[in-house]
Amino acid sequence: MKQKIKEIIAQAMKAAYEKGILPSSGFPPVEIEEPKLETHGDFSSNISMIMASVQKMAPRKIAEVIISHLDDPEDIIAKTEIAGPGFINFFINPFSWHPVLHEIHKKNTAYGASNIGNGKKIQVEFVSSNPTGPLHVGHGRGAAVGDAVANLLSFCGYDVQREYYINDSGRQISMLGRSVFLRCQELAGKKIEFPQDCYQGDYIRDLAAIIREQRDDLPDLDEAEAISCCAQFAAENILSGIRDDLESFGVTFDRWYSEQSLFDAGSVEAALTDFRSRDVIYEKDGALWFKTSDYGDEKDRVVVKNDGQTTYFASDIAYHQEKFDRGFDRVIDVWGADHHGYIPRMRASIEASGHSRDQFDVILVKLVNLSRGGQPVAMSTRAGEFVTLKDVTDEVGRDAARFIFLTRHYESPLDFDLELAKKKTNDNPVFYVQYVHARISSLLAKGIERGVRVAEFLETSELSMLKAPEEIQLIKTLARYPEIVQSAGELMEPHRITYYLMNLSAAFHAYYNKHRVLTDDPALTCGRLYLVLAVQKVIRNGLKLLGVSAPEKM
Repeated sequence: MKQKIKEIIAQAMKAAYEKGILPSSGFPPVEIEEPKLETHGDFSSNISMIMASVQKMAPRKIAEVIISHLDDPEDIIAKTEIAGPGFINFFINPFSWHPVLHEIHKKNTAYGASNIGNGKKIQVEFVSSNPTGPLHVGHGRGAAVGDAVANLLSFCGYDVQREYYINDSGRQISMLGRSVFLRCQELAGKKIEFPQDCYQGDYIRDLAAIIREQRDDLPDLDEAEAISCCAQFAAENILSGIRDDLESFGVTFDRWYSEQSLFDAGSVEAALTDFRSRDVIYEKDGALWFKTSDYGDEKDRVVVKNDGQTTYFASDIAYHQEKFDRGFDRVIDVWGADHHGYIPRMRASIEASGHSRDQFDVILVKLVNLSRGGQPVAMSTRAGEFVTLKDVTDEVGRDAARFIFLTRHYESPLDFDLELAKKKTNDNPVFYVQYVHARISSLLAKGIERGVRVAEFLETSELSMLKAPEEIQLIKTLARYPEIVQSAGELMEPHRITYYLMNLSAAFHAYYNKHRVLTDDPALTCGRLYLVLAVQKVIRNGLKLLGVSAPEKM
């Protein structure tokens, strides 16, 4: 509808210019807004004020000219008015909204889809938690965000690949092995002092007990070999648990990429050699430094320490080079908010590799404040005391967890109340939305029992039955969905879908509480079922983008 109004305005300006009423043909793009107050119409444009300086005319005079030249062959516009300094408000003929329902039923699951991506290849890398412990609730929010962003981009016409980067090399894996090895010694009856920098959680003791049962030769190995053995076993075991937890959460990946494979293939060494040959990396104090300050970072960064060990940054450089070598047009990383300071150096490496900074995006996900009945749930990853993603999923269910994780912008902290997430009331946002879908399924079943005609397409005479203000408001809300999806995809903000679904559900409840869907009038009932089934399809489509189910019964 916005596009139609834009075209009508553009044609009016052109006609006025051709008649010599508007002196200049320098017309800016027409922008359309939806007024906050219904009394200001369905749409509003400030085009008259934007044109005033070029046309050398008062904005209200320009508005009068545009209105007098409007050509509306479809009779979309019921009336217009000029407001304030020159806003043009448009009031849409209520019946002009009815074709939206035809579009929804015709496109079905494709309603809201677009091709703005034009098949461009995008990689979304998310979660990528080190295999040194189970996923916690914060990882869950990152998983929900990354998966929903990938869904949105795919729905907007991009060729999307999901990837998990496994940090299976370096100091943390060595520390994991040492932690398990020391717990093995404890289980063997040896008295040891467990260092604070080792992993403290009970899962380390569990891993130690398992490997002792499976590897009876462990006591015969020298310490370095035993630690290496424990590290490999623990990392593989933890990674297997991570895969299972994510699958239960509804998240799967197209590829699991090993950091160690970069070293095995010589990719890290090749990337550093390439940068040194181009004088991007220099030697100082026995270490190798990347000139990230030349690309906007606050200082240069070490890629190889003076003991010859590469930093995580070095492998990240090679990894991101390899991403673009695979043909991705754009790379999106989903990180925890504490990695904010890492962005400038990664952007520097992208630019130094010959790619545009615009080809690299980072989504920073803030922490989750977990509570139970309003009381904070204490968590400390250092002490090994934290609520795992599996704990949350098992308690509240996948749908509630994913939906609530996506109720706010990922750059804002999220308050997650476990008790609220389990409630079967309208206070629970996922229940509020899913209940609408289930309610409409019930209405459909009852309608079929009564012999009501459930049509795939309604004639104008039947659609004309839909004229109540709440019905038109519901259709107007449905009409916004494609624009919401496109903006959510372009901005990579899945919370826009969640917010929209809650608004749509509120519009349905307002309608349902005032009007009966199944009436004594067959034509009216048919029309209203046609309307609410369109609502159901849009809710189902939106929930699918969020990775949330649309139940038929609740």
